[in-house]
Amino acid sequence: MKPIYLDYNATTPVDPAVLDAMLPWLSTEFGNPSSQHAYGRTAHDAVAKARAEVADLIGAHPDEIVFTGGGTEATNHALKGAAFDPDRPASRREIAYSAVEHPATVAAAEALRRFGFGTVVVPVDRHGVIELDVLNRGLSEATLAVSFMHANNETGTVQPVAAASAAARRAGALVHVDAAQSAGKIPVNVTALGADLLTLAGHKLYAPKGIGALYVRRGVRLEPLIHGAGQESGRRAGTENVPYMVGLGAACRIAGEKLAATATRTSSLRDRLWARLAAGLGERVVLNGHPTERLPNTVNGGFVGLIGAELLAAVPEIAASTGSACHDGSVSISPVLAAMKVEPGIAGGAVRLSLGRHTTEAEIDRAADLLVERARQLLSFKDTAPRSAAA
Repeated sequence: MKPIYLDYNATTPVDPAVLDAMLPWLSTEFGNPSSQHAYGRTAHDAVAKARAEVADLIGAHPDEIVFTGGGTEATNHALKGAAFDPDRPASRREIAYSAVEHPATVAAAEALRRFGFGTVVVPVDRHGVIELDVLNRGLSEATLAVSFMHANNETGTVQPVAAASAAARRAGALVHVDAAQSAGKIPVNVTALGADLLTLAGHKLYAPKGIGALYVRRGVRLEPLIHGAGQESGRRAGTENVPYMVGLGAACRIAGEKLAATATRTSSLRDRLWARLAAGLGERVVLNGHPTERLPNTVNGGFVGLIGAELLAAVPEIAASTGSACHDGSVSISPVLAAMKVEPGIAGGAVRLSLGRHTTEAEIDRAADLLVERARQLLSFKDTAPRSAAA
């Protein structure tokens, strides 16, 4: 039997309905959307429909959606495109982001340092929530853009993006929101969030890997990352990947239709999973992330006294992720948990369990029982293992 899949924050399977929507565009409907004949017009119309479906999920206009090769490209386009816009005020040369951002954000901002841009890193509290007072003090007339995750991929903590956006607007800065983890799990509305730019990743939404989108509010100018023949209204050159665009559109439509029901179901399963872990291990497991302002599908548990990677290795019946690893006798912990100042004995034992549409109650119960059983075994071994003479 395959392992119980509890790594939906890493990637999702392609929804069967998404695959069905894509198949014609991988076979008979092969036209280039830029061609003026019937084949091209058919493909062009399919892309337009997909663009509208993506826009509908986040409360945007279709012409504000730029298809990309994934979430990482979308975030890079947002930050680098703003930085290299020839009309950018010369005084605005700083990017602000939180200490728990995705590497795509951090690496893009750091790359801009080589071009003379500065960075402002906003700390977070023990739950992973950005320190709004520090953000307010860090914003100035030099701030070009702020970039924050809507929800963290490791802990599920949902950020007060609307409040951060209001602060950024008072400083005259652009607002980029990374919604790769939140879209399809909780409501995402660009107006409510105050976003000028917003990242989506298809493979977090039951669409294929290799497709994403960047929302660009009307009136916001970005320098393209990719220059060429001027597709995507001149914002991203290259012949359109019609099958994957259609797939992302279908995935966004399905996500919107199922949003409320899926959130209710997964939050119930999430709470059931945590309750069973806590009942079985007591104080030997600690929740990392905000206790309530959290994605409905995410549990990040710190198994006290254990190493997360070793625990998962002892439970091959479960496919999940960990933010810690053991190398040459030392334990490296997740940068996210380190930024949250989680105690090393908790952070080292972190395991992320993320649920999806296909997760069942039986899988949750089985996974919890296995984790409790193996954790107890490992803890018992550690507690009874003979100490070295040096100790």
